[in-house]
Amino acid sequence: MNTTRFLFVSADAALIGDLAWQIHREGHEVRYYIEAESDREIADGFVPKTDDWEADVDWADVVVFDDIWLGSDVGTGERAAELRADGHAVVGGTPATDRLEDDRGYAMEVLADNGVDTVPHREFTDFEAGRAFVRENPGPYVVKPLGEVQNVKRLLYVGREDDGGDVLDVLTAYERAWGHRMKGFQLQRKVDGVEVAVCGFFDGDGFVEPVNFNFEHKRLFPGNVGPSTGEMGTSMFWSARNDLFERTLGRLEGWLADEGYVGSIDLNCIVDADGVHPLEFTPRFGYPTIALQAEAIESSTAAFFAGLARGENPSPTVHRGYQVGVRVVLPPFPFDDEAVYDENSRNAPIVFQTDGGATASPESPPEGVHVEDAKRVDGQWRVAGEAGMPLVVTGKGETMQAAREQAYDRVADVLLPNCYYRDDIGERWIDGDGDRLQAWGYLGSA
Repeated sequence: MNTTRFLFVSADAALIGDLAWQIHREGHEVRYYIEAESDREIADGFVPKTDDWEADVDWADVVVFDDIWLGSDVGTGERAAELRADGHAVVGGTPATDRLEDDRGYAMEVLADNGVDTVPHREFTDFEAGRAFVRENPGPYVVKPLGEVQNVKRLLYVGREDDGGDVLDVLTAYERAWGHRMKGFQLQRKVDGVEVAVCGFFDGDGFVEPVNFNFEHKRLFPGNVGPSTGEMGTSMFWSARNDLFERTLGRLEGWLADEGYVGSIDLNCIVDADGVHPLEFTPRFGYPTIALQAEAIESSTAAFFAGLARGENPSPTVHRGYQVGVRVVLPPFPFDDEAVYDENSRNAPIVFQTDGGATASPESPPEGVHVEDAKRVDGQWRVAGEAGMPLVVTGKGETMQAAREQAYDRVADVLLPNCYYRDDIGERWIDGDGDRLQAWGYLGSA
């Protein structure tokens, strides 16, 4: 394709720097805007930056938003819709699709209105009313905070006790510690099964093929133990539209077309022998999912996203096996502790073992390595930002095990003191999740 001008817009460096760099390496012009001052150094030295994205809109052929918020109270869906109405090619949402993530009750209403079965759930603004509900309807529940703390993933609690006693204790603790910051919470009946996210790229009129199925690993430690993080790693594969897709995102195709949505949309679900139970939407790029998806796209990444923004129904060539992505992190992730970060992580050099020895200054990324909170200073890769999430390392293979082996072989070549990562990404599929989805018939033709 001819050279295309891409403008990437981030609220807080929500990890599209790597995508911008990949498109830049394909020979296209890129400008990257980061609103949060603490994150503005991220991707320095990898991609050209801009301090005023709105002034660059007319320069750009394609505008890409990466999150649902820009600033403290401006939804990117609103800005994306305005730009599309003015004739710009935009990857981004709408006010209604932003609300799918921000308002869980609304998301469940949209699903139900479009014929998707939902998990029994209730929203509360009063803690005692929530506790009374659990006492009257004992059982295991998932507690999902609402309000400004809803994206603090470690506050999501998955109940363990059949009588709901642990949920009652957690609600009391949350009221004391977080009640002043929580506008409410959702209680969702816990469902056991296979957790799988159904993901599709939408071009304003319909979903493009193939579609994507990914498996998130949100807890900090192997075995799904410890605090919830944003994400520690992802495994995935691509497929034609199948039964699982048609029972979930496929039923929202008309609604999304009416909205004019453009971009990636992900619906996380629990699947069992009795049905599909949607949990929550990600109406934007997922992280580190987008790095793994970009790794799997074997045709031009720039052509795909430009075609998506222009409503051209692009069909990327993707790796047809399995993919595994591992997030490599540093202290104090997933917590905030400036002193710990300063001592262990800030500006740390990122070194790679190569056939010729160790290097901290590769001109192009080592195979399977994707940057997150990283920068390049005088040719040397360094940790950037405040969060301690410098890299995602990926692998591909004809089997999930082969993809795991390649990913972890590559992780072993990252020489970064104090780093840590989960060593079990993809194991759930091998240990039975794949067999269960096949046995229940969800991966067959719709």
